[in-house]
Formats: sequence, structure tokens, C-alpha cells
Amino acid sequence: MESEKTRAAVLPLPEPRLEEASGQLDRLAGDAAGAGVAGVRGAQPVDEGWLDELADRLCGNAWVDLDLTAHLPAGLVAALRHEVAILDRTEAMGRAGVGRGTDLIRDRSVRRDKIAWLDGYTMAQAELFRFFEVLRLGMNQRLFLGLKRFEAHYATYHSGDFYKRHLDSFRGRASRVISLVLYLNENWGLEDGGDLRVFSPDNEEQVIGMVRPEAGRAVLFLSEDIPHEVLPANRTRYSIACWFRRDEVPLPL
Repeated sequence: MESEKTRAAVLPLPEPRLEEASGQLDRLAGDAAGAGVAGVRGAQPVDEGWLDELADRLCGNAWVDLDLTAHLPAGLVAALRHEVAILDRTEAMGRAGVGRGTDLIRDRSVRRDKIAWLDGYTMAQAELFRFFEVLRLGMNQRLFLGLKRFEAHYATYHSGDFYKRHLDSFRGRASRVISLVLYLNENWGLEDGGDLRVFSPDNEEQVIGMVRPEAGRAVLFLSEDIPHEVLPANRTRYSIACWFRRDEVPLPL
């Protein structure tokens, strides 16, 4: 059995276009490629009291709206935004679909975002993964969820893009257990749209929250229980979606 003292096994879900675009990314960004991470300063230890409060709120409400600015390394949100913006400009992101594996369907009537999986290899991603690992351990210690790993991807919504109401995991599947969405957008106003609309776990028609996708803001929720949707964006919208999972890393065929 995995010890909670070991790092979570993170499954890299490679996006071939990311590898193909790596040279393009450097050429396009030039010296600016490093500028996005140059200002990132190492993370401070996460406050145990904050983790206690976070676990209590998640247990009580099944979802939490929070500001992660003070809990992430200084400059990290800007570095991640810089990274996804370059991926978007170099067309290194692929159209997202609905479902998994052979059941994956790219239905643009349901969702229209583009994604690129994070692998933790860049400085900014490595810092973010360290934070995700702290959350994984913290939630396991407090809520006994048995979370073994996490996976994450960038998401880009261009003007007019949306994602209709859905759950992040099929009920009873017990694979994705906790979802986290981190927003990367500076100066995001009400007129820019793209809010996350959160529905009650007991009544899918009842709206219980609206979250504006401002830089540093995040949402944490139970993947099987909280229906949610992304309203149409009126300008390009960047975010990171992360799922903390209970299943083991699939072995390559």
C-alpha cells in the first residue's frame, strides 16, 4: 500500500502537440519564455489551520469557493497564465471531449473548450504540483478519502465557448473524488462572462453559487456530487482543472 509520506503518483497524459510545439513555444516567446517563471518564489508551508477549515467546509457543503493567492508561491498564477497563453497561441491545445477512453465524444453542443494536460515538467507546473500534493495529503489526513494521485489540465475558452451542466465523475465510479479549478485571468469583469455556475447536489435545478474566474480564485468540490457549468465567455478565459483520484495509475498496454 502507498504511504501518505510518498509523493502522489501523477499520471502524465501526454499531448503530442505539446511536444511538437515546444520548439515553437521557445521561438515564439523568445526571452519572454523564461520571464513568466522568473518571478516565482518558493511556496510557504501551507497553514494546517487553513487545511482544517477547508476540509470542514468541503465536508459540510460539498463545495468551497476560495482565494488561493496567499497559499501559492508569489508569481505562480502569472507564470501559469503565461504558459497556457503560449500554448494557446501555438495551437498546442486540443478540443476537449465528453467521456473517457473509447467513450470520448467531442460534442461542441456540450463543451467548446480546448485543453492541454500538465505533466509537471516546467518550473511553474512543478510548483503547482507541490501545492496539489499538500492538498492531497491534507484531505486524506482529515477526511480519509484514500486519494492516491491527481491529474490536471489547462483549459482555454475563447469568446463564445462554454461547458454545459455536468458532473466530473459518474456517481458510484469512485475514481475522481475531489475536483479543483484554479482561474488565471487578470482584470476579469462581470461583462466578460465565463462564470462557473454551481448547482445543488440535491436539486440540479437549484443554483447555489456563481464564481467569477478571476486570477487566483479557485473552487474545490466533490466530483460525483456537484453539478456545474461554465457560462459562455466573452473573451479568452484560462483555467486549470485538477482531479484528485482514488484509483491507481493505469499500466501502459
